[in-house]
Amino acid sequence: MIKYLVFPFRLIWRIWFYLLVIVSVLAMSPLVLILLSKEKYYGVFWKLMRLWSFFLIYGMGFRLKKVVEQKLEYGKSYMIIANHASLLDPWIMIAMSKNPILFVGKKELVKLPVFGYFYKKAVVMVDRKDPKSRKEVYTRVKKRLDDGLSIGIFPEGLVPTENVTLAPFTNGAFSLSIEYQMEIVPQIYYDAKRLFSWDFFKGHPGTFRVKQKPFIKTEGLTMDDKEQLKRQTFDLIYNELINDELYMKDTNRPNNEREFKSPL
Repeated sequence: MIKYLVFPFRLIWRIWFYLLVIVSVLAMSPLVLILLSKEKYYGVFWKLMRLWSFFLIYGMGFRLKKVVEQKLEYGKSYMIIANHASLLDPWIMIAMSKNPILFVGKKELVKLPVFGYFYKKAVVMVDRKDPKSRKEVYTRVKKRLDDGLSIGIFPEGLVPTENVTLAPFTNGAFSLSIEYQMEIVPQIYYDAKRLFSWDFFKGHPGTFRVKQKPFIKTEGLTMDDKEQLKRQTFDLIYNELINDELYMKDTNRPNNEREFKSPL
């Protein structure tokens, strides 16, 4: 009963998020168009994206509590991955990294109004249903790695339903990591699903706890090691999540069978 009484306030809060996104994107659009016109401007573009991420996170009443067990070296390329349970996850990843990241993202996000236009210019898109599209990612990513960019991927390949602790990983992040001998940077997002999921009956301002684990080395690995690498990374993130009381309480909450999921 209480959740229905507070629903109007949560609805206003959610609308506030979309207003923040749309207004800020429109305000930044002239500068963003210039910065995305040439690849040499990407470093400046990234600084702007980090400012935007902090603006959205704090503008929604959230705070970031970061535990960094190993720091990124500036100018070095990494494969940064995390569990995916909220629309805010990409902004959390951006806020976590001073190193410019090139995202490999879902083609479906182009459908979002306003945001989709800039998304297709700043992200290497992959059509999950098209094997040819997945192969083309390798070619497009290689040139950007030569410029010292890192790659950001949510390896679940989707936003899983809310009663799922961690969905199975797809191969892309691990194939790229081995192909280009990049260390994998595992990040764990404990609170995004609980505080800002796709369920409009859920969520409230609070603290996003984020942990960046020691990096997983890929030097010397071959494609024959891909499944083992994927399992090692999955187990690391999964074990962190199942041992977090708040995360599992939300995942196993009563009446969770409705399984809200991302429409994208």
